[in-house]
Amino acid sequence: MLSSLTRLSASLALFLLTLPGWASPAWAEATAQSLHWGALAFPDHDRTLTLGFSNDSFTEFNGAGQRYNDMHQTDSFNFGTLSWTEHLEQFKGWNANLTVGAGPTQDKIRRAIQNDFAHRLTHQTYVPVGATRDAIDFMTSGTLTKWTGLLGTDDVFFYGIGGAAGSLYYEPYVQIGLRRLSLPGSGPLLSDYVRVSALARYGRPFSGAAFHQVANHSYLGQVSVGVGNYRRNDCDVPWEIEIGLTADSGLFADHRGSSINERFVTIALRYSAVTVETWNDAINQKDYGPTFGARLTLDMLYLYDRLTHF
Repeated sequence: MLSSLTRLSASLALFLLTLPGWASPAWAEATAQSLHWGALAFPDHDRTLTLGFSNDSFTEFNGAGQRYNDMHQTDSFNFGTLSWTEHLEQFKGWNANLTVGAGPTQDKIRRAIQNDFAHRLTHQTYVPVGATRDAIDFMTSGTLTKWTGLLGTDDVFFYGIGGAAGSLYYEPYVQIGLRRLSLPGSGPLLSDYVRVSALARYGRPFSGAAFHQVANHSYLGQVSVGVGNYRRNDCDVPWEIEIGLTADSGLFADHRGSSINERFVTIALRYSAVTVETWNDAINQKDYGPTFGARLTLDMLYLYDRLTHF
């Protein structure tokens, strides 16, 4: 195991040394399933290479013992993640992204976060657990995104296609939206520190090894407001606080085969190379199904740039 990690570290270091130029800090695209749990779904505008860890929890029951649908198990997906975005030099304005995640599916992390910490802190009823999934799962996704400007704006508008595949489910999709648009008519202060984003996505999910029954379509809408030092100088440390709301027609189906609508709230904090993001179905006023998730990522390109210019 240690020798494998050593070889992986060496390969990553060699790859980083071949990357030219200054790396603009950016978010990393989330692993595919996290988008249906409420994670920010916006594509990357700049080149990225990030490593991270994510958790997405699906609970069979709520505190009252009600079952979400015909899935008779609780799932907690614990993924090590990698996200890589590159500009396509031959196709101006187009980006390609590859995001992969894999790891053990087991209930220890979810139980510790949801029951032992969050519910104990807020004096909520513990979520009962029956059967749990115990497996090694993975998801991969790829996107092609065109960035463009309209009416004299920066290239904050995007559209593109993507696809997700893995042991959980499969889903091709199309998407369109805007990312970090300054408010029209805003003064210098708002223009420098406040941005809005919005996304609309349509997908066609197919079942996988973990999810044997999924909805036959997916409509996802997301909006967010970010506060950060967007017009910073190169010597400034980047920071951003972003709050997002997601409405999803639902990845999962109910007992009659109809999709189950979901609503999520997301909070993301970024400082320097580190991003912490968490999403929750609290806005739905429920506590079962795709209920909670979080991720921690490290921007390797930004770190490399800071280290080489130290």
